[in-house]
Amino acid sequence: MRVRRFLMSLSVLLLVGCSAAAGGLGNVVAPGKVWLSDLDISKTQQGWGEPRKNLSVDGNPLQIAGKKFERGLGTHADSLLYIELNGGSTRFNAQVGVDDEVNRAGSVEFRILADGKPLFKSGMIKSGDAAKTVDVDVTGVTLLILAVDSGDDMNYDHADWADAFFTVSGAAPKTVDAPKEEAVILTPKPSPKPRINSARVFGVRPGSPVLYTIAASGQRPLWFSAENLPEGLTLNRETGQITGKLAKRGEHKITMVATNDLGEARKELRLVVGDTIALTPPMGWNSWNCWACAVDDKKIRDAADAMVKSGLINHGWQYINIDDCWMVRLNSDDPVVGGPRRDEAGRLLTNKRFPDMKGLTDYVHGQGLKIGTYISPGPWTCAGYEGSWQHEQLDARRFAEWGFDYLKYDWCGYGSIVSRPTLEQMKEPYLFMRLCLDRIDRDIVYSLCQYGMGDVWKWGAEVGGNCWRTTGDITDSWGSMAGIGFAQADHAPYASPGHWNDPDMLVVGLVGWGPTLRESRLTPNEQYTHISLWCLLASPLLIGCDLTRIDDFTMNLLTNDEVLEVNQDPLGKQAVRITQDNGREVWAKKMEDGSLAVGLFNRDEIAQTVTTQWSDLGLGGKMRVRDLWRQQDVGSFNGTFSAEVPRHGVVLVRLFPAE
Repeated sequence: MRVRRFLMSLSVLLLVGCSAAAGGLGNVVAPGKVWLSDLDISKTQQGWGEPRKNLSVDGNPLQIAGKKFERGLGTHADSLLYIELNGGSTRFNAQVGVDDEVNRAGSVEFRILADGKPLFKSGMIKSGDAAKTVDVDVTGVTLLILAVDSGDDMNYDHADWADAFFTVSGAAPKTVDAPKEEAVILTPKPSPKPRINSARVFGVRPGSPVLYTIAASGQRPLWFSAENLPEGLTLNRETGQITGKLAKRGEHKITMVATNDLGEARKELRLVVGDTIALTPPMGWNSWNCWACAVDDKKIRDAADAMVKSGLINHGWQYINIDDCWMVRLNSDDPVVGGPRRDEAGRLLTNKRFPDMKGLTDYVHGQGLKIGTYISPGPWTCAGYEGSWQHEQLDARRFAEWGFDYLKYDWCGYGSIVSRPTLEQMKEPYLFMRLCLDRIDRDIVYSLCQYGMGDVWKWGAEVGGNCWRTTGDITDSWGSMAGIGFAQADHAPYASPGHWNDPDMLVVGLVGWGPTLRESRLTPNEQYTHISLWCLLASPLLIGCDLTRIDDFTMNLLTNDEVLEVNQDPLGKQAVRITQDNGREVWAKKMEDGSLAVGLFNRDEIAQTVTTQWSDLGLGGKMRVRDLWRQQDVGSFNGTFSAEVPRHGVVLVRLFPAE
């Protein structure tokens, strides 16, 4: 990355010597002032938007509690900026606060770390609070970290480092990338012996088609059988696919069996025929974080092929979901995506990138997978393609005819119908589509996407949602992922089988929002945190990367069956935050067998010891502790457990009563 030269008032820029920290020429300046906004602020990691020079994150003049500032860095919590000082600065000054452009409840805390040690902490600052003064001695400091942490959640956390500058006497400050990490694979390779990895419960509505693939790892070929399979269902011995229909309500306890030359695995499946589907969080893939509007029929088929070929299907991954841009684009003269949006009967048409939607869904189903789609309740989607407005029943019928199993219903274009919605108006389009879906003889997982408006977690189940987005779109930055994930604590009471809080999709592997892809900007430890936290949250797990080019590290993240069991536990509880202190957090999730899954997280910039007490967890006596990522027992402990957790990392364990 480039290093900018700085023009100092009444000073001359000199190039001298070598910078030991940078390993090259260092900039040395005469005593003077260097503005933070004159550094390369593009290295700022933040939870939403882009860092702005001398402007707020929304691009407005900097203003805190009515006071305007000409210079500064506009960012959004959670935010991090690493700055090499190399002993060349003596002081850092700033005015910090929430920008006035936020007319809602933004709340942030500013922190400064000097060579890994706390130097400044603002305390919580809310919208409308006067700016707090920063005036700290940085003499002799090599590395300075400017951090902004979210308060209750990351919404509207527009944070300003206003009038921020360094007093410089030697080497000029320069921004640098966050520390690099080695991508260490923690999980042992799966055993060649059979292991059934399917969730222990599955729901289907009476009369709806059943497509259930037994997820099993082990040396191929594997042969499948099932004991107590109810009449109306059949099992393919070679693929493990269960198909058919069941007309009567009730529960069936089926014993799934997988066999190869090395042995046999057995697992009980509770098949529930009733009104509720998605009894465990959906697991699959979505096209948006990878391809966005560069999606087409071939990419979807390739994703389905890759989910099978890579073995992801053997670990419970089952949905292949097409996001936006498959319909016809409004007001477009592009011969590929433009044209008639509906036929004479009002039925949805696809653009030319999807020439045969029924053929595509049949292809995905033939792989033993399910397939999902996307549309908006408004006249257009987020990307400007045809929406469902005034065609809802036709579209629900169309989705069923095509054979879709999942619907993401995205508010976007509905804002043109109701710009300042009341709570009832927020509910209305989602309830209406639910009624339309109930009139078709097909199970379609119903995903509400409206970014958490009106505390959707409190009423998502009421309007028939199987899952609901609790936040805006995620990006592959620590600020975004951590700001979203760790803000889910208050939502736990609203998660239950068939009804899931959704903090958005996974940003591991090759992402990029199409057509050009890149490696996720999350560090390896941040990716372990991402998967661990989403599993504890009982969140839908939708992979966002290119499955055709998935590497060993990403496969390790997505195929650890002991970690995925935390997400797929039939009890359906979401983890709650147990403790929170100086960047250390402990989250715990109750499991159906009485055990506890516990995440020990470190959100700080240096490694820390994280401890959990049995008394905080409601436990007593000696507990056996199992490290889920390493799939090994750590030992038995009485009253407490501690672990050294790296920067932005996690230790994920499961606690069982010691025998």
